[in-house]
Amino acid sequence: MIPITRPALDEQEWQALREPLLNGWVVQGPRVQEFEARFGAFTGAPHCVAASSCTTALHLAVAALGLGPGDEVLVPAFTWISTANVVEYMGAKPVFVDTQRDTFNIDPDAAAAAVTDRTVGLLPVHLFGLMADMRAVGALAEEHGLWVLEDAACGFGAYQDGRHAGTLGDVGAFSFHPRKSITTGEGGMATTGDADLAHRMRVLRDHGADRTDLERHTASDGQLLPDYAVLGYNYRMTDLQAAVGCVQMGKAPDLLAERHRQAAVYDGMLADIPGIHVPVVPEGFVHGYQTYVCRVEDPRDPDDVEAARRRRDALMAHLQKEGVATRQGTHAAALQTYYRRRYGHAPGDFPEAHRAEQTSLALPLFPGLGDDDQRRIGRLIAEHRA
Repeated sequence: MIPITRPALDEQEWQALREPLLNGWVVQGPRVQEFEARFGAFTGAPHCVAASSCTTALHLAVAALGLGPGDEVLVPAFTWISTANVVEYMGAKPVFVDTQRDTFNIDPDAAAAAVTDRTVGLLPVHLFGLMADMRAVGALAEEHGLWVLEDAACGFGAYQDGRHAGTLGDVGAFSFHPRKSITTGEGGMATTGDADLAHRMRVLRDHGADRTDLERHTASDGQLLPDYAVLGYNYRMTDLQAAVGCVQMGKAPDLLAERHRQAAVYDGMLADIPGIHVPVVPEGFVHGYQTYVCRVEDPRDPDDVEAARRRRDALMAHLQKEGVATRQGTHAAALQTYYRRRYGHAPGDFPEAHRAEQTSLALPLFPGLGDDDQRRIGRLIAEHRA
């Protein structure tokens, strides 16, 4: 079976785990600090705050930004559900807006139309590794005095106008889940250029403590517990995870280069197949290719979403039967049961997000995927007739 992904882990990560296991510092400590520094050097982010997941990094960010009851945040309707959930956690309202057909990302025009006097922020998502149009998002935020939180869960290695994802808004949030380009098992990172925001996130991730365990244990009065002035969380990354992350950062250029190479192979094989649309990369953007996601259409009627869904699902079943794992790109969070019941959303409210949920197709993409396997996948898609 060719899996949808496989993390690029080997003896280097295994050996990296020895130090924290042997020295006994397995919680948030020096390896987390090193991982934050390496991540900042790669992305150009001045301040990096490691967390237990991307979801908790997003939660830290909205908490540090002061989101609260009565506030509204604009969220793309086609995204993993965590993007909206962190807004709900704060008692605020995620206001879903439709997405662009070609990029799968937030539609700036739809976002502009959704701004109200209760809107405080924008939460664009860099879906599958392609950045949202941050020029348009930034202009909208500046016009209305909104903060911008980049959901860069998939954004490692993605750029717009030479700047890495997570460095164009007020805060960015990254994922290190095993499906991502680099992994720590679970884990996340918040990035920001604002030192005060970074400090607030560091305090919030550690129960609200005014100094970390590492700071306390290296101080002369380390026997005394810190003060807790705010209500915080336990969203800390462990040194075990960070030790793996440090090795992964060393591999990152090669891992990303291989993803680009494989994406180019898919582009060449699939570009001329009727009804299969390969990922787009607008001018000025560099795709991170966390996932390779196509759009499927019925060539006889490109506007027929149901016919496209049937074709997509039949193709996925055919590939599964032939030993190739696939996935839909992601879901339309706005149309998941919780949000449908809470806000009364229907597919017609977000036609492009609904289309994307019904017609997106993620193909295997990971370092270690063989050339013969890729050619076989391309041949199976080209030969399939729904």
